[in-house]
Amino acid sequence: MPAACCLLPADMDPTIKDFEAAIAELESIVKKLEEGDLPLETSLQLYERGVRLSRFCHSQLEEAERRVEILNERGELKAAPASLGEDEADGSQRVPRSPSR
Repeated sequence: MPAACCLLPADMDPTIKDFEAAIAELESIVKKLEEGDLPLETSLQLYERGVRLSRFCHSQLEEAERRVEILNERGELKAAPASLGEDEADGSQRVPRSPSR
């Protein structure tokens, strides 16, 4: 039977404070797991925590996207084009250009 903490949706987990804290903790967990020096049970617990953090971050990003779309519908803000920031073939990042006046 799963632990009680695992039954909570990620966005209702009281131990996750905010998006930035979740990302930082997730990065720390990934680093620990990549080192591979942990007992199996500890690794599984960290993996489960990482999944909850990842789901929380994903839900926060989806919510932010919905807010941008709502603002866009009202004409107050336009979403960036999908190609903005994509990697170029040579590995460099696209730099947005200022609109000419």
